[in-house]
Amino acid sequence: MTLNKRAVAAMLVLLAPRVAQAATEANFAAGTTADLVELCAATPDSAIGTAAVNFCEGFAQGAVSVEMQNLAAFRGAKLFCMPNSPPSRNEALGEFVKWARASPDRLAQPPADGLFRFLGERYPCPPSR
Repeated sequence: MTLNKRAVAAMLVLLAPRVAQAATEANFAAGTTADLVELCAATPDSAIGTAAVNFCEGFAQGAVSVEMQNLAAFRGAKLFCMPNSPPSRNEALGEFVKWARASPDRLAQPPADGLFRFLGERYPCPPSR
């Protein structure tokens, strides 16, 4: 029995390990955590890769800054507490990408929700007394 080329190609696609897709211009709409993850996982080896990484870092920094300002103004419960020796931005965003990809339900969330959920799980605040 011989297999035709299409059957072999289909089998290879099904059996191949999943690899990350490259960021696309559509990801810049940042409608979901999946979009943000693709931007954060990009490598700056092309114009879109550099723009993707810059967008990711700016989005994350902006979201965290706004959240911290809101907490200072309204004194609400903190979503996360960074350690005294915080990780580098690259380390934290790399962990965020791994965390989000580990569970598909995380990818469908709005991007800020996904980012804050990650930060809350990774850097929880100590229990209040």
